[in-house]
Amino acid sequence: MQQEPMTTAGAEALRAELAYLKGTKRREIIAAIEEARAHGDLSENAEYHAAKEDQAHNEGRIALLEDKLARAQVIDPASIVSDKVLFGATVTLLDVESDAERVYQIVGVDEADIKQNKISVTSPIARALIGHEEGDEVRFRAPGGEREYEIVAVEYR
Repeated sequence: MQQEPMTTAGAEALRAELAYLKGTKRREIIAAIEEARAHGDLSENAEYHAAKEDQAHNEGRIALLEDKLARAQVIDPASIVSDKVLFGATVTLLDVESDAERVYQIVGVDEADIKQNKISVTSPIARALIGHEEGDEVRFRAPGGEREYEIVAVEYR
């Protein structure tokens, strides 16, 4: 069983989604199934089949979240003390080519959201940054071609 790293915030988000799916969502689906059953013949009842399909998707998502949480290696970035880029680090980068500054936090796969500047630990840039420290220049191959960044700052918050 391979552990899956995630931040404390990411684990809490998964737990909240799991609680919703097991509670509110299950009750809504049960009510929809009961209502569709009341309409009569189930063999040609589209509402019934849609509700049963929704139930199957919900139960599948519940199983997936329970598995991820069971394998979770929850890491609190604020508790890390290091000069090196590790999981959970917030890294300020300077694009060597364009002089543009970017800030990213390295998070678990399920937490990644580029709009919030959160990149997956499995992304090419995160894999290139891991183990380096402030002042290092890092080159990596991105989907758009070869990129080079200088690490300006490494923080754990």
